[in-house]
Amino acid sequence: MDDVSPLLAAVDRLADRLRALPQSRLRAGAAAEGLALARELSVRAQRLEEPGTPPRIMPDAGLFVVADQVAVAGHDLVHALERAPGGAGGGETARGAAEAVALVAEAAGRCGV
Repeated sequence: MDDVSPLLAAVDRLADRLRALPQSRLRAGAAAEGLALARELSVRAQRLEEPGTPPRIMPDAGLFVVADQVAVAGHDLVHALERAPGGAGGGETARGAAEAVALVAEAAGRCGV
């Protein structure tokens, strides 16, 4: 679990920050950035769980749902990384989690949170 805990923390922190943003900031681009991140995390999880299957794209459920979409997609990716060949503690898990943490940090910066 140590390999994925930074990802869980980063995803939960960003989701909490998105939940706290006013509607004006969400409309100014934070929600779009959050949705793009949620979609990417979701696609990565699906590729691990269902290799060779075309990923399903997370729908745009609106401004006020994007924080939950980030949280769910991030937690799904953690679960997929833990169950991937090698599981938690494996090199692939650590690398996948580190890449996802970087994506979350970049998205947070673009969101201004």
